[in-house]
Amino acid sequence: MRRRQPPAPAPVPFSPAAARAHRAGLGLTPDQVAEGMAAHGVRLLPGHVLGWESGQIRPTEEEFVALARALWCPPASLMGMPPATLRDHRVARELGQEQTARRIGISLAAYRKAEATGVWNGDEDQTWALAQALRLTLRELVRVTGRTAELEQLLKKAVDGRWQAQLSAIARIVPAGPGRLEAALAALQSEYLVPTHWGATAPPSPKVPPATRFWELLEGR
Repeated sequence: MRRRQPPAPAPVPFSPAAARAHRAGLGLTPDQVAEGMAAHGVRLLPGHVLGWESGQIRPTEEEFVALARALWCPPASLMGMPPATLRDHRVARELGQEQTARRIGISLAAYRKAEATGVWNGDEDQTWALAQALRLTLRELVRVTGRTAELEQLLKKAVDGRWQAQLSAIARIVPAGPGRLEAALAALQSEYLVPTHWGATAPPSPKVPPATRFWELLEGR
């Protein structure tokens, strides 16, 4: 029985206009760009450079990183949009999958699966290592690991009940470090808590969702 081949990865986000602008700004010809890429281990014809700039073809991940190096620019500046996925952020840092997996402390297979599915299942330490490897802010980390909805649900539970019961699960999503997360959750619950004892006056209900206020508290705003 013939084995089904895995689907080819989607092309790296790429802006032909940005590539043209960077080359023109440096005063380089397509031939010179191709020579510069060869110095970084990628050999191709100048026609490839023109094909990318016209939008007729798209560079592979390896070609994309070599092109950025040849143009002396950050890879993200050739994407035409902010990095949106784990793969995008990894390429923006000029890291291979194996390098990234090693820095996080997980198997290559596990990391590849996370990129392919968009589902991240790492523990608190691995999630923190991922943020460090890809230089992600905590907000970016939650977004690219696909945990935004899960975090929102946990924060609602933290507001409605005992935040301590949700601490471990939230720390796996937002590895903010000892003390910092606890302080934000305690403050969050105190702001949303409505006193129920006899004669107490309830404070006005916050007008922002718990997740919005959580990030403000965590970031010291």
